Amino acid sequence: MTAPPPRVDGARDVVIAAGDGAVLLDVAGPLQVFALAARCGGGYRVRLASPDGRPVHTREGVQLGVDTALDAVTGPVHILLVAGCDPAPDGTALVPLAQAVHRARERCTVVASVCIGAFVLAEAGVLDGRRATTHWASCRELAGRYPQVTVESDGMYVRDGDVYTAAGVTAGIDLALALVERDHGAALARQVAQWLVVFLQRPAGQSQLSVRGRARPSRQPALRAVLDAVAAQPHADHSLETMAARAAVSPRHLSRLFTQVLGTTPGQYVQRIRVEAAQQLLEAGNDPVDVVAKRCGFRSVETMRQTFHRVLGITPTTYRHQSQKGATDA
Repeated sequence: MTAPPPRVDGARDVVIAAGDGAVLLDVAGPLQVFALAARCGGGYRVRLASPDGRPVHTREGVQLGVDTALDAVTGPVHILLVAGCDPAPDGTALVPLAQAVHRARERCTVVASVCIGAFVLAEAGVLDGRRATTHWASCRELAGRYPQVTVESDGMYVRDGDVYTAAGVTAGIDLALALVERDHGAALARQVAQWLVVFLQRPAGQSQLSVRGRARPSRQPALRAVLDAVAAQPHADHSLETMAARAAVSPRHLSRLFTQVLGTTPGQYVQRIRVEAAQQLLEAGNDPVDVVAKRCGFRSVETMRQTFHRVLGITPTTYRHQSQKGATDA
């Protein structure tokens, strides 16, 4: 199959802005979506910009040529999407790009960011008083550095008015598809998603990532013992009191350790581990849902269904169907 040629007459301007230290896929993912949408009749003109018009050195070591300096972009911009730059702790690396974004803001219909680009929008004041997200590993840092921003750690992307922020890396594709759907409707967005072999809308947020993979190895022996016990036997009794007794600390102290080290509560952690255990059984076997629920520590099928919906946004039955269908199609 060959995609149709690009159409540029009357195109909407999309400017993707990045600085040194940007993640390559944060740029390439959304660019591919908008470029393909343009070929399918979406009417976008996509340009890359940097603070000074010089090439961008990505984290991956690839140098990206750009079309222009951001300040040199004239006229209205339909979408300004910021892929970001190295968010050094002192914040100095953000300043040139953030200042350029601040100056361009009033000429943009939509301002968006991918991954660490949220730090640039926050530095530019675009996120003041707004809800936003970024890569799950940076959510706590974003909230700490910019307390005027309400950080939501689970969304693939968050919309607050005409400002959109996406989570890490591939979430930029989800965001770009959402913007195409906003401009042109679901049919064109679905067509682009099919060309890219991705979901038009993923069935879960950042919570679909393994909570064990997201948790850094704990140097706290008490906490490590609890985490190992939950992972080894998700079906066992893991009430706060039981876990605190296992760790030989008070329930209050254990709750504080979970929040400080893992950024979650003991109850939420146990729920996530049980969901992951159930996911594995649903993917690999044919046990009835009630058997899976019992083996993973859920009090009932309804409890597992509610937890799945809260954590993944879908039911266990739907998850099994999607995962097994994906394995068959592959």
